Amino acid sequence: METILQTKIPGRKPVRGKVRDIYDLGDKLLIVATDRISAFDVVMANGIPYKGIVLTQISKFWFDFLAGQVEHHLLSDNVSSLPKPFSNYAQQLQNRSMLVRKVQVLPIECVVRGYLAGSGWKEYQQSGTVCGVKLPAGLKQCQKLPAPIFTPSTKAERGTHDENISFEEAAKIIGPEKARYVRDKSLEVFQKAGAYAESRGLILADTKFEWGLTEDGKIILIDEVLTPDSSRFWPADQYAPGRDQESFDKQFVRNWLEEIHFNKSGPGVELPPDIVAKTSAKYIEAYERLTGKPFAWKVL
Repeated sequence: METILQTKIPGRKPVRGKVRDIYDLGDKLLIVATDRISAFDVVMANGIPYKGIVLTQISKFWFDFLAGQVEHHLLSDNVSSLPKPFSNYAQQLQNRSMLVRKVQVLPIECVVRGYLAGSGWKEYQQSGTVCGVKLPAGLKQCQKLPAPIFTPSTKAERGTHDENISFEEAAKIIGPEKARYVRDKSLEVFQKAGAYAESRGLILADTKFEWGLTEDGKIILIDEVLTPDSSRFWPADQYAPGRDQESFDKQFVRNWLEEIHFNKSGPGVELPPDIVAKTSAKYIEAYERLTGKPFAWKVL
């Protein structure tokens, strides 16, 4: 299957993020997940087959799963019902696009951690804290925390890095009432999703949520939700604290970039075929394990 690195709709210019092309349709947005892949906040030169489809279909699964618990921005994933010219370009958009409500995006990343990994582990080794949250002494790498913690971060521009902040700093940015709401809802969704993932033989170690404010003042869940790009999922049967874990994300890409001493800035590099194939297979496996359904879009 040919990877889609950029969508091209005549007469329409999208805002291109690291992975998504976003088209403004007035009171709505069309969000298209491409096959671009970023690591260390740098977009690589080539893409990962099916990645955009996986991200969209996993998000759609979770939006359906969370219905009734939290309001979200997804309106439709039916490309044929889109206004022209978009409906004429189903080959680019099918299965990888979502028509969503336009909202005011809250300018923080809402990170929830259930296990001590990533940047949280690095900070804990130095100070015994994660984003200012004091944790018990003697915890191991990737150990389960006594309870999930909310550790927000800033939203970085492309080419720069998110910065961890305290809850108090988050409250200064978006206001105390909104900060309490997104903290409590993020923790609530994380715990429900984590329990479900456990039933599928997966550990949800941490995740990042984004929230937006509607015109009538509601805070709703937006962007991608609980995907391999925004979350760490580990196979439960291989889990052991005290070391890095196998994960369903772009770890093959990160590891290879570390091996070649990539400087984590500037233009992305060309990923070798074996890294591309392994990463694509991991994304597809994440979809199948989470949903319990075969990945129906793969072209053999």
